[in-house]
Amino acid sequence: MHRFLLTPRWWGINVFVALAIPFCLFMGTWQLGRFEDRVGSHREASAERPAEEAAAPLDSLLPVDTKTSGRPASASGEYGQQLLVPDRDLDGKRGFYVLTLLRTDSGKTVPVVRGWMPGTADAAKAPAPPAGRVEVTGALQASENAGTKGVHAQGGLPPGQLGVIGSATLVNLVQDPLYDAWLTVQTPADGMVPVPAQAPSNTGLDLKAFQNLGYTGEWFVFVAFVLFMWWRLYRRELETLRDAEAGLLPAASPAGTPGAPGTASAKADTDTYTHDADSDAAPVKAASAGTASATTSAGE
Repeated sequence: MHRFLLTPRWWGINVFVALAIPFCLFMGTWQLGRFEDRVGSHREASAERPAEEAAAPLDSLLPVDTKTSGRPASASGEYGQQLLVPDRDLDGKRGFYVLTLLRTDSGKTVPVVRGWMPGTADAAKAPAPPAGRVEVTGALQASENAGTKGVHAQGGLPPGQLGVIGSATLVNLVQDPLYDAWLTVQTPADGMVPVPAQAPSNTGLDLKAFQNLGYTGEWFVFVAFVLFMWWRLYRRELETLRDAEAGLLPAASPAGTPGAPGTASAKADTDTYTHDADSDAAPVKAASAGTASATTSAGE
């Protein structure tokens, strides 16, 4: 009864099911892990850091990851070129960042956001950086890109302005090697507002996090769907075989053999033709019988 499971058709179905289920389970588990990672990073970002957390040397916190992002980092050197980062919002107001390049004692340069100012970006409004050797402490941030929250990556900015804070956009402006990070000073000069540290990209309970959760449900639903379709095909095949054994299904016979649909029709046509032929021949037989009787009588 179950030998149909060994047919080539069912071999293909079974192999597909055997491969599809582990794959869907793996993808669902992976998406669930991504969601849990985002939840964990959101909790870490939401947790308040100690007010007096000691600053660590900049080089010791690199590269920037979910654990080091926002940590106080310190660097020593001299301020150089100053740039403005326009169209940055803070507390619902539009303004600009004041960014100054710090050439560290190691010879590498790190961008330092010294604060935020309201209004249109104007170099005349920005306070000049301190002269001479300075020691800077600020919250560590990863380099921005066009997809970073709050970034307006527009082209055609005037000289002295920058759309994205990152080594990729500064490489043509700085001769020295660049850190793939930047600092935001939390105690800016008078007239500027400190720029709070932002959570790393692709972390936190944002839309992407809930997309991961939705994809998790989809992959597990696929597992149930594959099992349901296999069971449905199996039951239908089994019921078909049982109906055939019980004689509930017409036997498949070639045309011209007993039991074939065309045979019964042909037999009926033949019987009708024979009946009609016998009916037409009856008067002839009667006439012949009469003639023979008359001849016998005449002979007598």
